[in-house]
Amino acid sequence: MTYCPNTPEEIREMLSVIGVETIEDLFAPIPKELRARSFDLPPGISEFELMDRARQLAQAGGSGIVPFIGGGLYDHLIPATVDHLGSRAEFATSYTPYQPECSQGTLQALYEYQSGICRLTGMEVSNASLYDGGTALAEGALMALRVTNRNAIVLDQSVNPLHREIVRGYLAGHEAQLVEIEAKGCEADLERLSSAISGETAAVLVQNPNFFGSVADFTALAERAHQQGALLVVSCYPISLGLVKSPGEMGADIAVGEGQSLGNPLSFGGPAFGLIAATKSLIRNLPGRIVGETIDRSGRRGYVLTLQAREQHIKRHKATSNICTNQSLCALRGMIFMTALGADGFRELAQLNYDKAEHAKKVLALIDGVTLENRAPTFNEFTLTLPTDAGSVVQRLLARGIAAGVPLGSYYPGRENSLVVTVTERRSREQIEKLAEGLQEAVCS
Repeated sequence: MTYCPNTPEEIREMLSVIGVETIEDLFAPIPKELRARSFDLPPGISEFELMDRARQLAQAGGSGIVPFIGGGLYDHLIPATVDHLGSRAEFATSYTPYQPECSQGTLQALYEYQSGICRLTGMEVSNASLYDGGTALAEGALMALRVTNRNAIVLDQSVNPLHREIVRGYLAGHEAQLVEIEAKGCEADLERLSSAISGETAAVLVQNPNFFGSVADFTALAERAHQQGALLVVSCYPISLGLVKSPGEMGADIAVGEGQSLGNPLSFGGPAFGLIAATKSLIRNLPGRIVGETIDRSGRRGYVLTLQAREQHIKRHKATSNICTNQSLCALRGMIFMTALGADGFRELAQLNYDKAEHAKKVLALIDGVTLENRAPTFNEFTLTLPTDAGSVVQRLLARGIAAGVPLGSYYPGRENSLVVTVTERRSREQIEKLAEGLQEAVCS
């Protein structure tokens, strides 16, 4: 954020306009005993000194660490055009867009974003984004409950544990039954997921690739769900869709996911945005905003917020969502990212991610005592079993400037020796070799 200090003359002018003499007068209504006695701020320093201090603090926070961490948020290259176009003042707004103040440019950008998400996921309709990937998955579950008028959800435990927690939270207020199916090693247990579908099941929730990095084809599961009158909700990793079968191709009814990897930086865990798309028959149950294209009375092309079944616009009990925040600026960056790469660029990016991860997988699996857990194909993420506690190994490698991955013990009790490693296109061969050297030293010493 740009810092713009005020001169003493400007401060005096502002105080004069509002009719007080000093800044202290502004706080006069607050009893003295309740005011801060000191903000404990150091003396002012020059811009050069300030930038140097900021760099020191950033390095202390781990900016120099090489990350092999994924688990839902990923370190991808962001083309310069995303920052350049996404930071234009025309797109800046202090509030979420509503029709009266929403410019045609903003509406067209969201329309193009929706079109891009539909092409990426293989679905027919998309909204203008949601809060994040976890809430998008929960909104997919709520959609299924509304559409089917049933009260049970089947949830695969290889779905991101944080997203599953959000789903539990959402369903707690809906008296819906949640049936969680344990993963089979690092893969979804397709047989048990199919068997769990009953006449009361509204939807089956799965993730591809899952939290362990394994890729699956849920086509047969979609057919089984449809036979029972249930829906299939697939949480997808956008970059993987350059190579793997899309939710639409599998027959999914709803596709959701975390959009951060589409041109948004890792920034202390956010901001990010949730994507949600569906078949056309479900469009009136999509939460949030949907931008449509139309023509005005003069025949000119224009864009409007076509559907927004939110509690501000319709009766609360008929609203599709009460948490329908869309992340316009993040979604805009996602749209620019998709447009800049195009279909061919997207495939090349996905292939690069796949190839680098496959190389890392082979190198790391050669270390004595380290084994690969995945039996299915993986996409830029895979799970290793170490001969010792994975959390301790990660701490030791951090001292060498490497964030080796996500230990599974916190999310899956009993799997304390398991480590999920992520390799994106940003990881060089040298960095992968450095990880292998560090891991070998950590597990063999």
